[in-house]
Amino acid sequence: MARRRKGRDISGWVILDKPAGIGSTALVGKVRWAFQAQKAGHAGTLDPAATGVLAIALGEATKAVPYVTDAMKAYRFTMRFGKATSTDDAEGEVVASSDTRPDDTAILSALPQFRGQIMQVPPKVSAVKVDGARAYDLARDQEVFELEARPLWVERLDLVERPDPDHATFEMECGKGGYVRSIARDLGEALGALGHVTTLRRIWSGPFEADDALDLDTLEAQARTPEIDAWLRPIEEGLSDMPQLRCTAEGAVRLRNGNPGMVLDAGDVEYGDTAWASFEGQPVAVGVYRAGQLHPKRVFNLQRP
Repeated sequence: MARRRKGRDISGWVILDKPAGIGSTALVGKVRWAFQAQKAGHAGTLDPAATGVLAIALGEATKAVPYVTDAMKAYRFTMRFGKATSTDDAEGEVVASSDTRPDDTAILSALPQFRGQIMQVPPKVSAVKVDGARAYDLARDQEVFELEARPLWVERLDLVERPDPDHATFEMECGKGGYVRSIARDLGEALGALGHVTTLRRIWSGPFEADDALDLDTLEAQARTPEIDAWLRPIEEGLSDMPQLRCTAEGAVRLRNGNPGMVLDAGDVEYGDTAWASFEGQPVAVGVYRAGQLHPKRVFNLQRP
């Protein structure tokens, strides 16, 4: 007999406004403890020094994590010109310096090359794997290695503030796998000024925004009390960037058993589109739409209302 998980059988999203100085994995553990949840995971890590939206999934919502991880995200960050660091942020050692300080015109002229489909080399202290090992572990052990450039879609990269000649603040919207530290590093090199990130904040991730996120102080104050459940958001919020279908009663049964199930009016959903299906107000499955049926990829095993 399988061992029963400890904790509450609850499912949904907790959107945390991550503070600086603590890692994403540690915060997932705090949220799981605070909600006494059986299972938890997150949709897109943030560096310990970064702040902002950390989408944490509880229970069955963990099955929707890939769809939030793959969604567009937006960041606000400040970079310092004149110094390149070993980590591409303020945590690392200075490895090169420059006396060049670009003016606003030079910055605005350089930004278009970082928009659209670009190739980006991740920082050497990223979680990218190299022959099975994490890059940050290799960097810590002072191993010599190179990371390959990866494609990244940058929807928007704008200069929003210039507090002084040494610093500039930007906002960026990008797809999955974007490294803000790499953008700052490469922009500094393109301007002949070098540079690194000093502050970084994720302002939204897919459907989730920092403005209405739970802060750590409130999480700790309300942990393991009835009040904490008010911060639990339904699974379907994490699916809102894809079309919704309603399934028949028979279709719901088939989908829950992992089989293709009949769905009702598909509207603008086309053959081959990824969509999610609901029945009586509850999400049932995410899958691929084909000729009146949803072919499930992930099934939500939720308690009936």
